[in-house]
Amino acid sequence: AGQNRSFHPCAFIARPGYFSSFSERCWVPAGTMKSSTILSVALVACVLLQCAFLGVSGDDTPAADAASPAATLSYDGFSDAEKAAIDKTGSKQEFQAEVGRLMDIIINSLYSKKEIFLRELISNASDALDKIRFLSLTDPALLGEGDMAKLEIHIETDKAAGTITISDTGVGMTRDDLMNNLGTIAKSGTSSFLEKMSKEGDMNLIGQFGVGFYSVYLIADHVTVVTKNNEDKQMVWQSSADASFTISEDPRGNTIGRGTRITMKVKEDATEYLEEDQLKTLIKRYSEFINFPIFLQETKTEEIEVPDEEAEAKAAAEKAAKGEGEAEKKDDDEVDVSDVEEDEDKEEDKPKTKKVKKTSKSWELINDTKAIWVRAPSDVTDDEYANFFKSLSKDFDAPLDKIHFTAEGEIQFRSILFIPKKAPSDLFDKLQTKQTNLRLYVRRVFISDEFDDLMPRYLSFIRGVVDSEDLPLNVSREMLQQSRVLKVIKKKLVSKALDMMKKMSEAEERAIEAEEDESKEEEEAEKAEAEGKEEKKEEGEEEEEEEDEDGEGAIKRFKEFNEAFGKTIKLGIIEDTKNRKKLAKLLRFESTHTKDGETVSLARYVKRMKEGQKHIYYIAGENKKDLEHSPFLEKLKKRGYEVLYMTDPIDEYAVQHMDEFEDHKLMNATKEDLKFGDKEEKREKKRREAAKEDMKDLTEWYKKILGDKIEKMVISNRLTTSPMAIVTGQYGYTANMERLMKAQALNDPSRYSFMASKKTVEINPYHPIVKKLKEKCLSDPEDEGTVQLAHILYDSALISAGFDIDDQASFNKRMLKMVTSGLEIGDDAVVEEAPEEEEAEEADKEEEEDKPKEEL
Repeated sequence: AGQNRSFHPCAFIARPGYFSSFSERCWVPAGTMKSSTILSVALVACVLLQCAFLGVSGDDTPAADAASPAATLSYDGFSDAEKAAIDKTGSKQEFQAEVGRLMDIIINSLYSKKEIFLRELISNASDALDKIRFLSLTDPALLGEGDMAKLEIHIETDKAAGTITISDTGVGMTRDDLMNNLGTIAKSGTSSFLEKMSKEGDMNLIGQFGVGFYSVYLIADHVTVVTKNNEDKQMVWQSSADASFTISEDPRGNTIGRGTRITMKVKEDATEYLEEDQLKTLIKRYSEFINFPIFLQETKTEEIEVPDEEAEAKAAAEKAAKGEGEAEKKDDDEVDVSDVEEDEDKEEDKPKTKKVKKTSKSWELINDTKAIWVRAPSDVTDDEYANFFKSLSKDFDAPLDKIHFTAEGEIQFRSILFIPKKAPSDLFDKLQTKQTNLRLYVRRVFISDEFDDLMPRYLSFIRGVVDSEDLPLNVSREMLQQSRVLKVIKKKLVSKALDMMKKMSEAEERAIEAEEDESKEEEEAEKAEAEGKEEKKEEGEEEEEEEDEDGEGAIKRFKEFNEAFGKTIKLGIIEDTKNRKKLAKLLRFESTHTKDGETVSLARYVKRMKEGQKHIYYIAGENKKDLEHSPFLEKLKKRGYEVLYMTDPIDEYAVQHMDEFEDHKLMNATKEDLKFGDKEEKREKKRREAAKEDMKDLTEWYKKILGDKIEKMVISNRLTTSPMAIVTGQYGYTANMERLMKAQALNDPSRYSFMASKKTVEINPYHPIVKKLKEKCLSDPEDEGTVQLAHILYDSALISAGFDIDDQASFNKRMLKMVTSGLEIGDDAVVEEAPEEEEAEEADKEEEEDKPKEEL
């Protein structure tokens, strides 16, 4: 079985005793025996002469000086004679599985991308190198000397032959290994190796040949594996993805020293993998961080100058002819031209050259970037982290911050997470797509960077790597088998990412507190005149300067983070209920107490709350300038309470998911039932009860005028200088939220109509306008002027609160009437129209006057 020798025209004469056996087995008539013998001898003589002419020796081997077709090598490096020897000595075996169906699954279903074959083969080569390195720890002689001691992977292509070859100097395989590992689908040699070595040490490998090896048939229709193990001869394994394979001893002997060499005959539809640039891209994508160097053979073509023999011969002939002609001329003319002849001879003596294209091949190291996450954080420099981040993210700037850690427990993995300095321009456009911000590796072999739930979408700006030693992957290594494992990894990654941000936030808080303390000390120092204290300050001056620089850096770093990723943190407040308290500490807002460009955290807000203050107050709007003059803040400012300005569209929506912070309830200053929770509130409540009774007639009259535009009218506890304000109910949209909802591109009013604002009018009973309006309505409730003034006051309160005016036409009429009244223009005043006849006559006159001028 497995023998398939080619017929040679002279092969039958090579065996001693062939003819005797032939005559014994062939029947020849007795009368023709003598003549037959003579003819046979003559035939043999002719054949021998022909063989000698062709250069074939009697031992069935090509003559040394003959160019026999048998010397031509096949695509996998074997001559015809060597292939015949393989067929003769090889053993043909059947795969130990339903290979026809399984191969079809592997080729068409198991892997989503053909390019995976390179990752799998490099992983196998890396495993083989790991094995020989591990075994050499107890027996260094196993590594050998010279090139064999170099643990490397080499990849080369041959476009003419249509092949890709991957070789390594790993442990190699014996005949039994080939039978067991490549003869059984999904058999992992590494798994057996691990079982054997588990008692002696921890040796984690992905898996020597198994299903991963058969990914070669994604791009190849024939594969040859040449392997040499220290304990066996060099063996050859061949298969064409059918139901059989052949194993034989290599007739060439030991040509690779030790290791494995896989040669793939590429399919016609996969020729793009013969391109060196394509292979280089795939190596960098999937195997950039393999422990061992990966070399790719590159072909370079360059132009060089070489001697031009034809031009030299032509120049020599021309020179000889020219010499004869000059000799004849010299006899006729005795003029001395020796100097000119010497110069011409020098030019002619220069060698003639021509440019030709020369093709050279060289090995280039592809995986020059090291996997720094496998090292201890203390051994990695900031420059190494920065360079690694740039190679990972293709960013030009160094990361804003990083965290390098090892997770232990149910799943062990190493990871480095980075916060970029700037947010990508399409950060929010990709929230609904698969994230590609994290790269998952298994023992430094890239698996995937497309995940749905490895990191929550609000942390999609985090870049980094995750590398596990024992991650349970599916058979194609393209996805995790257990969602539970993903949840464990996700929980740890989120926790570490938030810890990194927490440290940045705390550093900023400490720096701000230090600045505040320093400013207090400076104020005290200005008052104090103690010389001893000044001397102590001078002694610690250098240390203080260093602290100032660190503090400024911390403040600047977190400010950059908040400007770039503040929105995504607020998105996390909405989506991540488990980590909401941690995320709340990262929020920053402007407030009534901050200067331009400064922000305050909720923790710092709580620290500087006024005595007796129980709530955290905020107001949401389009910009800080409008909010600063909002009537809703009048009483809060008077009491000295700090109010947060929320000007980001997502702010108010995010805060609605936070009931409180550190036991302090968050209260919207634009909603009804505003509470202060102090002693003064009780006294104000009694005064409001008295004012309510006093303004009863006005509120009833006003409600009758406005009708169903409002829900109720009450005495305000928040106004001090404004006559009126319009607030909303506790569970309805505020004016800001209503504005945002209406601005949606695919807005459907029916979807949020049930959340439409229930408007409550609050009036300031002590304001002169309110008092005068009360007098007017009591004296003449039906007066049209008073009614119009009431409507104008309500409309101005709507605009001040941020609401849209429903009846724009009526509002415009009322405003024009108020303007005409202020200018003392009567109601019967009409708009004058210019007389058309007079204008026409004037135009005709001007034309007649211009005609003489044009004629001149």
